Amino acid sequence: MNRKDFLKTCGFGCLATIAGISLLESCSSAQVLSKEIKGSDLLVPITDFEINSNGKIEYKKYIIAQNEILQFPICIYRFNETEYMALLMECTHQGAELQVFGDKLQCAAHGSEFSNKGIVESGPASTDLRKFPVRIENNILKVSLK
Repeated sequence: MNRKDFLKTCGFGCLATIAGISLLESCSSAQVLSKEIKGSDLLVPITDFEINSNGKIEYKKYIIAQNEILQFPICIYRFNETEYMALLMECTHQGAELQVFGDKLQCAAHGSEFSNKGIVESGPASTDLRKFPVRIENNILKVSLK
């Protein structure tokens, strides 16, 4: 193979890889959402958890809600149609922002790990995450920030 053919083949391969990655990313549903705060409640429509998969409604395990007023985002887990858990994504060890990995929240700074109910599973953190009361009114989750 000559140099020109080699570069052309590599170029097409790179373009195909980039297109494939872009396509896969567009298939995943964004889980970080900017939400309105009204009074002392963060408002999250229940429909934000819905995924339409071939005409069948499925549900995301969690979403991450943020607002410019909040210092840290809030992770809201959905356990069933009436049970939700809202957790502040601030590590209780030294205040770093947590990352969500399925049913776990992890601190990239020092490795603390929390369950989807905010309970410390491994340290150095020794205190559970801050939880917010959640109620449902007219298909809207109201996360009380008090």
